[in-house]
Amino acid sequence: MEPKIPEKVYPILKARYLRPGETPREMFERVARAVSQAELLFGPASKAREWEEKFFEVMVNLEFLPNSPTLMNAGTPLGQLAACFVLPIGDSIEEIFNSLSLMAKIQKTGGGTGFSFSHLRPKGDLVRTTNGRASGPVSFMKVFDCTTDSIKQGGKRRGANMGVLSVNHPDIEEFITCKRDKRSFQNFNISVSCPDSFFEEVKRNGEVELINPRDGKVWRRVSARELFNLIAESAWDSGDPGILYIDEINRHNPTPEIGMIEATNPCGEVPLLPYEECNLGSINLSKLVKNGKVDWEKLRKLVEVGVRFLDCVIDVNRYPDPRIEKMAKGNRKIGLGVMGWAELLIALKIPYNSEEALKLADELMGFINRVAFETSCKLAEEKGSFPNIEKSIYRGKRVRNATRTSIAPTGTISMIAGTTPSIEPLFAIAYVKRVLNGKPVITVDPFFLKYAGHLLTKEEIIEVVRTGSIQGIGRIPEEIKRIFVTALNIPPEWHVKVQAVFQKHVDNSVSKTVNMRKDATVEDVKKVFMLGYKLKLKGITIFRQGSKEGAIEFGIKEGIKPEDLIKFPPCSCER
Repeated sequence: MEPKIPEKVYPILKARYLRPGETPREMFERVARAVSQAELLFGPASKAREWEEKFFEVMVNLEFLPNSPTLMNAGTPLGQLAACFVLPIGDSIEEIFNSLSLMAKIQKTGGGTGFSFSHLRPKGDLVRTTNGRASGPVSFMKVFDCTTDSIKQGGKRRGANMGVLSVNHPDIEEFITCKRDKRSFQNFNISVSCPDSFFEEVKRNGEVELINPRDGKVWRRVSARELFNLIAESAWDSGDPGILYIDEINRHNPTPEIGMIEATNPCGEVPLLPYEECNLGSINLSKLVKNGKVDWEKLRKLVEVGVRFLDCVIDVNRYPDPRIEKMAKGNRKIGLGVMGWAELLIALKIPYNSEEALKLADELMGFINRVAFETSCKLAEEKGSFPNIEKSIYRGKRVRNATRTSIAPTGTISMIAGTTPSIEPLFAIAYVKRVLNGKPVITVDPFFLKYAGHLLTKEEIIEVVRTGSIQGIGRIPEEIKRIFVTALNIPPEWHVKVQAVFQKHVDNSVSKTVNMRKDATVEDVKKVFMLGYKLKLKGITIFRQGSKEGAIEFGIKEGIKPEDLIKFPPCSCER
């Protein structure tokens, strides 16, 4: 039996995931076989074969999928299976370029890298060895950005980075605005690391000390509100920077004796210590609907299989550096998450921005987190606790993994699974997308087609393209409009509320975008950032419509006649 993968995804599979001549079924067989080999370290071959079958079953049924590097590299000579890495950036040329070299190795194998540049001395500071002046963190970020630009990950995709700088660094203004030209640092997401004290100073209109990390001396003091305004203005204008609520992150650091967390992976869902990595996987929630309800028993089984799968990955992975291997096997962090949240809500006829949805999110993610922890404890009885457990918050207990849950963006794996990405709402009901030859094509959201595609005429689809939404179509029943809300129909505070409910039950972090309409103001952005602090998020990213150019457009542009646009055909899962 071949998995029911949407036809439009096959070109991506062939380009990035499948070995020459391999079918999707054979890809899942390859991955299940490779990952289950970890069981041979603890039991007979019969047990490894048993888990190979279970791993294969959940993948071929598209109920659980691991992160892309595992699908690409398991059972191949490359063998690097993790998605997320954080590398240290020390304040010397040697340390900087050692990390640059390691970044190149990681990105070549499909991994993404995060860095805190907060330890670099500021621009203009003295360099005693040369009697020259330092160029500052942003200049070195350019070196990392250019290197990433030159590396095609595993021969299959471009690299991605997260750059973090402390809000107390003297070069913070340059960092905040480094992407405002919308051309620079295209291989970086950037986030400002903000402690609780920063937001409290913003509230009381106080000051922030900008401190040279080299010697701890205060270079100058700036208005907290002016700095906060600059962060919000830049995010409003370009989508960057995001914010890391760094104190909240470290309140939940499972191994504080080993070190403080300063950075995350490129999309922010995994805060990590230097040289840590994490492998991720996601449960397809759209597969859990049974008789109009959530099938909790099936969810329990998927969590149990998913946790074991990800734990096995740690043992079969081929690490790009012995320091990374030591940290990975010492803490055994994994990140089990979800995709298909919006489709699950649609199937259950629950509006995304409703109290009913928040209640279900609380119940569902609480269940996943609890079962993941129970499974990790059972694995510890069978295989042993993570070696650094006595330096962790679990001292005296038996736990296999320092972290168990994380919510990733699931961009490509949700496409393979034929469901909506992560915990995001529908992006738009219909929009214009330019395909490779530049031809404009009307794309209708596949999940609207699947559940309510019969409701729109061709003329109404053209009308919907103008806004991306069905909310202006008078004849569509209100209950349908409520269920098929899109990212821009949903008020920003509801995006934050949804993220906060999931974050409450996630060990690592949650990658989610707070979508904002084009007419949103800088004040609206500031409200979102302050709400994220109040609701105890670990990080936040906003995206205002029109702040970045892309391949997706709303509205019929000049020179394009509606009749020239073609409707994207429904894929196999929508027929």
